Amino acid sequence: MIIYLRVLKESFNFAISALKNNKLRTFLSLLGVTIGIFSIIAVLAAVDSLEKEIKGSLSSLDNSTIILMRFSFGPTDIPQWKREQFPDMSYDEFQYLARNTPGIEAISFTMNVPRESIKSGDKTVENVDIGAVTDGYYDIEALEFEDGRFFNESESVSGAPVAVIGYEIAQSLFGGSNAIGKEMRLYGRKFSVIGVLEKEGSNIFGNNKDEAVFIPVNVVRRIYGDNNRSTFPQIVLKPEEGVDYAEFKAQLTQQLRTYRGLRPEEINNFFVNELQGFADMIDNITGQMNLIGLIISGFSLLVGGFGIANIMFVSVKERTNLIGIQKSLGAKNKFILFQFLFEAVILAVIGGLIGLVLVYIVSIIASQFTGEFDFVLSTWNMFLGTAVSAVIGLISGIIPAISASKLDPVEAIRTGM
Repeated sequence: MIIYLRVLKESFNFAISALKNNKLRTFLSLLGVTIGIFSIIAVLAAVDSLEKEIKGSLSSLDNSTIILMRFSFGPTDIPQWKREQFPDMSYDEFQYLARNTPGIEAISFTMNVPRESIKSGDKTVENVDIGAVTDGYYDIEALEFEDGRFFNESESVSGAPVAVIGYEIAQSLFGGSNAIGKEMRLYGRKFSVIGVLEKEGSNIFGNNKDEAVFIPVNVVRRIYGDNNRSTFPQIVLKPEEGVDYAEFKAQLTQQLRTYRGLRPEEINNFFVNELQGFADMIDNITGQMNLIGLIISGFSLLVGGFGIANIMFVSVKERTNLIGIQKSLGAKNKFILFQFLFEAVILAVIGGLIGLVLVYIVSIIASQFTGEFDFVLSTWNMFLGTAVSAVIGLISGIIPAISASKLDPVEAIRTGM
């Protein structure tokens, strides 16, 4: 064991000596490894950060959440002309499913409506995202309150003029004062503020509850009506914990088919979108992005491997005389082999570490310029970068190391003189 530590120490010294004595040559040879590792880890870090951000944006919703609507989250075999004929979800269907579908923990009817301006006194906030939902939305979405509460079933059904506002809206309209019980104007009507959400920040989809207002959907239904195709009504629901998900989904589908009077041979004229399916689609996309990035970066590593091999062949030639002396003094072939292998690995790891440092610097700069999107350089990616560098060094150095270990000591000394 001690002999290998000595070999490692000597190899490290030779590698550092090569860096010092032939700075330009070594730098150019290591550049391929550095670029390759930088490319691989940068791609992995970017994809990991993107995946983390997307899943963080969806973390407020349970993966078992189901969204019924006339649109599909993913690809579908149903032609577009047929999908365009699908009817929107209706409030009556929402009530029917809530009453007749067992196993529902929470259900909400929501409508997507255009952004609006809201006023309070002489203050106005424009381009506000309006969340038109029923009371069950509170049990589906993980809403955290700074103050107050969400509207209840009675307020939801009657379409009471009450509102839950985001943190930034509260600050803009009411400053540091308590917003609960205060009035604001929306759609030309007065609304009483009953809740203020905790500060959360925006997500990758551009959604920001801090700048949103939630009101009972029946208020919006009176304004837009039930046949406005631009409002995209949807039914969002979450099954009870422990329920058989496949059976629940099948029963839910059958309930809606029955309500719509669809015959057995007719296809569903709605989509049962699963949040878990959306998460799986994200995993699939990020996996493909990683694979493409690795393939492209692999070419840089191939160039880097040739660079390391070149350094090692030159090192063998420059130290032919030394190799002959070591062998004449009793050094075994295995000792010479490991000496050059270790040196190749150390050089490659140095190149890889430089690449990791560059990724780290770029990630810090990128995080500063992209606001709340954080680029994450994980410990696993750092370990992976180092390991890949070592493997590249091992593969690149094995042929020069074997050629060095097989040198005849007498010929080596004579050639090196």
